[in-house]
This record gives sequence, C-alpha cells and structure tokens, in this order.
Amino acid sequence: MSVASLRRAARESVSGLPREFWWLWTSSLINRIGAFVATFLALYLTVERGYSASYAGLVAALHGLGGVVSSLGAGVMTDRLGRRPTLMIAQVSTALSVALLGFMTDPMAIAAVAFLVGMASNASRPAVQAMMADIVKPEDRVRAFSLNYWAINLGFAISSAAAGFIAEYSYLAGFLGEAALTLACAVLVFVKVAETRPVRDTSAGAKAEPEVGLGTVLRDRRFMGVVGLSFLIALIFMQAHVGLPVAMGEAGFSAADFGLAIAVNGVLIVVLQIPVTRFIEHRDPRKLLIISAVVAGYGFGLTAFAGSIAVYALTVCVWTLAEIVNAPTQTGLVVRLSPVHGRGRYQGMYTLSWSAAALVAPLMSGFVIDRLGADWLWGVCAVLGTGAALGYWLLMRSLPEEESEGEALVPSPSSPVASNPVASKEVSA
Repeated sequence: MSVASLRRAARESVSGLPREFWWLWTSSLINRIGAFVATFLALYLTVERGYSASYAGLVAALHGLGGVVSSLGAGVMTDRLGRRPTLMIAQVSTALSVALLGFMTDPMAIAAVAFLVGMASNASRPAVQAMMADIVKPEDRVRAFSLNYWAINLGFAISSAAAGFIAEYSYLAGFLGEAALTLACAVLVFVKVAETRPVRDTSAGAKAEPEVGLGTVLRDRRFMGVVGLSFLIALIFMQAHVGLPVAMGEAGFSAADFGLAIAVNGVLIVVLQIPVTRFIEHRDPRKLLIISAVVAGYGFGLTAFAGSIAVYALTVCVWTLAEIVNAPTQTGLVVRLSPVHGRGRYQGMYTLSWSAAALVAPLMSGFVIDRLGADWLWGVCAVLGTGAALGYWLLMRSLPEEESEGEALVPSPSSPVASNPVASKEVSA
C-alpha cells in the first residue's frame, strides 16, 4: 500500500465526526495516559508499603466493588442530571480521591479510599458513552467507539511505560500526576464540551416516549441478555491480567516474560484497531459478535498448549483480534438497544457487567488454578466463548433494523445544545 493510500485511509477513518467527539476523545487519551493507580496499586501496596499479597488483593477487590456500586448510580445521574455534570463530578471526585490515596498510610484508610477511587473513576463511563451516542450519527458510531477505544489503549501503553519510571522515583508522584491529569480532563470537558442530553419533544402530536427507569432496563429481556453475554466476554478478557500472569508464573516464566507477552496486546490494538474497524464498520454486528466470542474463547483456550514466550504471544495475537472486533461492536449494540432518554441507565447497566466481571474473574481464576490447574482455566474460557457465541446467535436472530433518529427530539432553548448546530442535529440515537 502506498503512502498516499495510507493517508487516504487514515483521513477517511477520522473524517465526518463532530468536533465535540474529538474533545471527548482527547479527554479519554489524557485520562488513560494518567492511569497509575489501576496499573501499580498492587505493587505500591506490596513493595512500597510492605503489605501482604492478600491485603493487596482485598484492596483491589474493594476498588472493583466501588465500580460496581457506582455503575447504576452514574447511569441514573447521566439521564437525570445530564451527561456533562455527571462527567465533571466523576472526574473531579476521581482526582481528589486519587490524590488522597497517595497520602494514606493506615490499612483501613487505604482500603476505604481505594473503594472511593473505584466508585469515582467508574462513574464517568456511562456519561462518556451516552454523550458519544448523542453527538455521533448512527452510521458512524462503531467507528467512533473504535477510535475512542484506540485512544484508551494508546494512552494506557504510554502510561504503563512512563509510570514504571515514575514509580522508581516516587509512587506519590504517580498518584498526584494521575490526579492532575484527571483534573485537566474535567477542565477540558467544562470548557469545550456542551451538554448533549436529548430533550423530550412535548409539542402537540409528538410521539411520546415512555419514562425510563432502572425497572425498565431490567425488564428489557433482550438488553439484559446482552448484559449477561457481556459479563461472560468480560470474564474471558479479564484473564489476561489475572489468570495469565499467575499461570505463566507457575510455569516458571518471569514477570518480564509476562510483560513481553502481554505487550503484544497493546501493540496490536494501536496498530490494527483503526484498519480493522474500517473493515467491519458496516458489517452485520450479529456475525461480528458471534465470531469474536468464539475467537476470544478459543484464543485463551490455546494458552493451554503454550510452552514458550513465542507461543504465549501468538495466543495473545488471537484473542486480541477478538477484542478489537468485539469492543466497538458491542458498545454500538448497547446504544442501538437503548432508548434515547434512557441511555445513561442502559450504559450504566452495561458498565456494571464489566465491573462485576472484574470482581468475579480473579476469584474464578484463583479457584480453578488452585483446584484443577491452569489448563482447566483455559478450557473454561473456551466453553464461555462458545456459550457467549450461542447466546448472541439466539438473542440477535430477530434484531430489528437500526432506525433513523432525531425526529422526536428538539433542542431545549436553555440548553447549550440549542446553539450547537452539530449537537442539535445529531443528538438522536
């Protein structure tokens, strides 16, 4: 492929998306560049503070539990209070709690603040995803979510490399650096991103949309099925960070060996996410989800046959391809199944599936590896992938065609969206 062709492909990948999306994209990139706690919390507690591995695991679980608790609450806030205020509250709270965690020395205080960090950091996700759904046209959403996912992984790759050097100098500097960058994201959103929450059309003759509550979400059997399948997929992908390092350690590989193998994941996502998205952008999401579930399950299943770094890296390549396809496709499906005025609650429930998986995955991998051995864990992953693929096939058989949006929405005269031609034209979903 020529340089001109590459330039044209890159231009087509990023063209046509509203300016507000790119400010959110920039916020995601900065936020992930500043990610320190999620990456180095266990090392901080065991190496810097001298606590046991069991205590570090408990704190990590409390951090995950905070995310579970905040998922639904943040979804409700996103719909009631608005996307922008919820995002601002979440990011400012994250900055303050992360900075506070760096100064905690008492075990109980560390655990409590870690729980707060988990709550605050997870609370921004429903708002960001709902806001992107508001401002991006339906036909561009898979591409938009893919670009955002690419930014998250690029930021994480930069963060992982930089944070290691920062930790050598000072763990406190890492906490304060994350707090500063998260606060910068809040300022960026406040200055550059207007509220995008759709306003109901109350004019005569307008088609009334029923009120959406958490009960509405729970009664939506198709959507809750997608949430359940998302939980299974998340359990599989979580093993990259909980089961794989333990299994490689038991097989005699070092932490550096694991780092080398897992680095393939980040590199592939950064290199392939955009071109793969161009390939799948207008393809049937049902087939993509089924295929990605099978490839994810059996990609991890192949780990049972790995005996060298090269083979471990090869298995990472396989399930990373599934991740690249599944992440934007599944997020786009969630938006497609969500009513316009209930996006926050629906995104909150979807976020809950990943938060719950973050709690269950370490327990599952530990139990299976200790009782049965690592090979059984990879077999379980293959079974979960097969079950998820079957579930997608059953749920998606009668998936309705995506409808044109925006006809039932009007901008509020008092809302910033009203003066924003892009937002007012594309707040539908």
